[in-house]
Amino acid sequence: MPKRTDISSIMIIGAGPIVIGQACEFDYSGAQACKALKEEGFRVILVNSNPATIMTDPGMADATYIEPIEPTIVAKIIEQERPDALLPTMGGQTGLNTALELEAMGILEKFGVEMIGAKRGAIEMAEDRALFREAMERLGLENPKAAVVTAPYLKNGKVDLAEGVRLSLEVLNDIGLPAIIRPAFTLGGTGGGVAYNLEDYEYFCKSGMDASPANQILIDESLLGWKEFEMEVVRDVKDNAIIVCSIENVDPMGVHTGDSITVAPALTLTDKEYQMMRTASIDVLREIGVETGGSNVQWAVNPSDGRMVVIEMNPRVSRSSALASKATGFPIAKIAAKLAIGYTLDELENDITRVTPASFEPTIDYVVTKIPRFAFEKFPGAKPHLTTAMKSVGEVMAIGRSFHESLQKALCSLETELSGFDEIDIPNAPEKSAIIKALSEQTPDRIRVIAQAMRFGLSNSEIHEVTMYDSWFLERIREIVEMELEIRQNGLPIEEEDLRQIKSMGFSDLRLAKLSGKTEKQVRDARKKLKVDAVFKRIDTCAAEFEAQTPYMYSTYEAPMMGNVECEAEPSNMKKIVILGGGPNRIGQGIEFDYCCCHACYALADAGFETIMVNCNPETVSTDYDTSDRLYFEPLTFEHVLEILKKELKNGHLVGVIVQFGGQTPLKLARALEAEGIPILGTSPDAIDLAEDRERFQKLVYKLGLRQPNNGIANSDAEAFKIAKTIGFPLVIRPSYVLGGRAMEIVRDIDSLKRYITEAVVVSGESPVLLDSYLEGAIECDVDAISDGDKVHVAGIMQHIEEAGVHSGDSACSLPPYSLDSEIIKELNVQTEKLAKALKVVGLMNVQFAVKDNQIYLIEVNPRASRTVPFVAKATDSAIASIAARIMAGETLDNFDKRDSYGSVSYNETIPLADPMSLANPMLPWFSVKEAVMPFARFPGVDTILGPEMRSTGEVMGWDRDFGRAFLKAQIGAGMKLPNKGCVFFSIKDKDKNDNLAETAQRLIKLGFNITATRGTAAFLEERNIPCKQINKVYEGRPNIVDTMKNGEIDLVMNTTEGAQAVKDSREIRSVALYDKIPYFTTAAAAHAAALAIQSQTEGEIEVKSLQN
Repeated sequence: MPKRTDISSIMIIGAGPIVIGQACEFDYSGAQACKALKEEGFRVILVNSNPATIMTDPGMADATYIEPIEPTIVAKIIEQERPDALLPTMGGQTGLNTALELEAMGILEKFGVEMIGAKRGAIEMAEDRALFREAMERLGLENPKAAVVTAPYLKNGKVDLAEGVRLSLEVLNDIGLPAIIRPAFTLGGTGGGVAYNLEDYEYFCKSGMDASPANQILIDESLLGWKEFEMEVVRDVKDNAIIVCSIENVDPMGVHTGDSITVAPALTLTDKEYQMMRTASIDVLREIGVETGGSNVQWAVNPSDGRMVVIEMNPRVSRSSALASKATGFPIAKIAAKLAIGYTLDELENDITRVTPASFEPTIDYVVTKIPRFAFEKFPGAKPHLTTAMKSVGEVMAIGRSFHESLQKALCSLETELSGFDEIDIPNAPEKSAIIKALSEQTPDRIRVIAQAMRFGLSNSEIHEVTMYDSWFLERIREIVEMELEIRQNGLPIEEEDLRQIKSMGFSDLRLAKLSGKTEKQVRDARKKLKVDAVFKRIDTCAAEFEAQTPYMYSTYEAPMMGNVECEAEPSNMKKIVILGGGPNRIGQGIEFDYCCCHACYALADAGFETIMVNCNPETVSTDYDTSDRLYFEPLTFEHVLEILKKELKNGHLVGVIVQFGGQTPLKLARALEAEGIPILGTSPDAIDLAEDRERFQKLVYKLGLRQPNNGIANSDAEAFKIAKTIGFPLVIRPSYVLGGRAMEIVRDIDSLKRYITEAVVVSGESPVLLDSYLEGAIECDVDAISDGDKVHVAGIMQHIEEAGVHSGDSACSLPPYSLDSEIIKELNVQTEKLAKALKVVGLMNVQFAVKDNQIYLIEVNPRASRTVPFVAKATDSAIASIAARIMAGETLDNFDKRDSYGSVSYNETIPLADPMSLANPMLPWFSVKEAVMPFARFPGVDTILGPEMRSTGEVMGWDRDFGRAFLKAQIGAGMKLPNKGCVFFSIKDKDKNDNLAETAQRLIKLGFNITATRGTAAFLEERNIPCKQINKVYEGRPNIVDTMKNGEIDLVMNTTEGAQAVKDSREIRSVALYDKIPYFTTAAAAHAAALAIQSQTEGEIEVKSLQN
């Protein structure tokens, strides 16, 4: 069936900010869908609040709205754009839920918008737990024994969670404990969990109904220890259906599939079981009524009797779809978008083979392993226990010819300094009870604990009994452990065949060095001497039945066939540039760096270079097979990268490698690659090192006549105390060479410093700590610039809304600055230029300044891409990462036109989109505000107060004619609903009791709010004649502020605090605000901005505007 001609414009709703459970895999699917629909001649309208995505680049859609994904705002865009159709399946749960709300509001009917890909009925049947059960029963498929409970509404419109819990207790006798609680219409298992006792049960039933937009939960019988599988299914309007990929969870049921180690294809199913699951998965799609596109069906199998039950299905492109696409080379999102406009699978070509149709079911002759990446260390107080609620912040994928190879390559990819199955400490081992205790805990390191238990002599059956890991997986892990023992005892083999066999099991050179007592270089030299080199195979979707036309590759160590090992790399004879990616998403290094890598690929390809991407993250656009000319899906370790480069050097001309765009990951390899004679493009590794090396950098700052806060570098505990005495408290302390403020803290007294040194870090010459005077109350600024080594262009100056001391990645910021003096802005430009020239920067540079009492202090310089690059690019309509990539490849800033200032153009005027490859004046006549999105709700017990260690997972952007309105949009985009009336609670530290605070309070009073404040704050406000009611702090007796909040009497919380005791005392206030969804601000500057935003809410309706006009 050819494509539809009765529709000409299609709206896609994106997934919004990166959050746990919904990460950059939806940038990948959304970007693919936009490209596919534009390719077919449709006008594409995109709504997404996330500036860090490739998807929101103005070239991806015809009209790009970086606006909050909130039904009333999306309704305005529909009214303005009048799309013919809405594709709701590309934006994760956010896109799906928003589409359903628009349908319920009557917006789609009113403006004649058709939902394509999945109709409302199909979405509801898949997402509504009761309807899904009924559908499965009609098919004769078994569901877990379960009950569906929906919390009713009270007369005042609020949800009656207490009644919901009472109804849940009524069904408990039928289901029994342990029970699994799954909220409806949520992502990543938010609010759900496993209840082992009555207390757990009541807690998860309440949190689940609260998290569900439908206030609905499914209470399942316990399937703990069962095997879990997923099937990725694609179906078209003619009822052709294929299984793209089967995925097996290595972790048994009880751990969310997003937090499980998974493998593709499924490895422990018999052919009969697989065929039954395959047929049933396609039946599920038909019954639910998903007409076209990709869906994901999850299954559980009882290992003791083979009983198979269906758990759930996602009627949309999911997290697993990205993994399945990268694992097989089959572009699920692209195909799903084309099926939604009427094509059938047999009419679409397979891009990889270019001879088979998309209806040809993919087959793979290798093993793919996905391992999640966690960030528990960022959340003190959070226990690293894995449950049915997802907690991972990213993932890696590795490809090998065997499970051993694939698994060990994945462990090396994690960026956690693992070289394979490194030993792990088990407290009180080798005592058996201690080992069994460690095995019983579902932690991110469980697979390494299993290997360690084997080293201590536990049998497979003993380990299986505790962990319920399938015996097949345990046997493969044991083979790795036994090989390790052999290497320890006998050293590295001296025969080529023996060494090749070890390498084919995925052992890295570094792991072999540790096992054999050699250095990594000695192992590499021994390997090269025996001619044991990696060969590269292509992902071809058909197990080598047809030749792959797309160079998408992975490495392996294969035994020779008829004297030769076949390598399919076939490097070209072109001028080529290698871009090293950022590896797994984690807090501090996220999608922003992948955005930069993609831009490097696009810009350098346009300039005539062959682009080669190296990365191991399956969620990203950079690992899409058509982003670069050649893609290597490999760990970003020195060994793996060097093997690729040596292969590429065999033909053509390697111009160089870009290490500046992937965050800290590739930067760590720069020196070692340079030592191997590999040309590094852009700023030299020495200049990057100079900016990181405190002592060298201090000399440069002194020479340039710039100011820094008083600081010192300590190589021992004693030195740290001595420097602290000289600098004075408060001070900021952190380890050298970190990203995302890892282990960074504000220390206010000698006792806190002692605690930091004993608990947080080990101070030594190898790992020194940096101590800086803390500039309390200073305004922090970020400046992004591009330099060609001679000239400098300042691309963006951002003023942070939170004061200095809050990590720049967690602070909201405004471009242009909203309250800085023009003279200060001029001086920031001058100092940035001085620094770029002194460091001989070629490419991007980010500088962080603090402004206090009209003095500018230099905080740090990063001569590389920073996480602010995409935001600056979207705010200024200038593709600064693309321009920087071209400069690194040899062009100068003179090659790019400089745009004049827009002057005082109003927000409502239509301004044609400027050439993105031109340099913009960042002092724009409108404001763009970036707001960070925090994952605190995922980590019960963690304090939500902001500090110098970064904890946000993503960001949103709001832009409008004035700062207040732009900040309001950013808050809505981040999920913070600001009230229009009610009661505001103030509890403010002494240093913030100033004119600014008084102005914030007066503004709220004028807007009709009442104020309640703690004793000291109330006294300050009364002195300024600001009416307020006094209330007890938590420790001052009952009723106190927490009681009042729990009674629903507080609508907005403004709480700033300092000192360990005050932070501890006010912690419960922030906790109740988080879980009761009361908007809260923990810095005075953010409270002031929030008051401006609330005022803006009263000044007329929110307007929407696309980037293109």
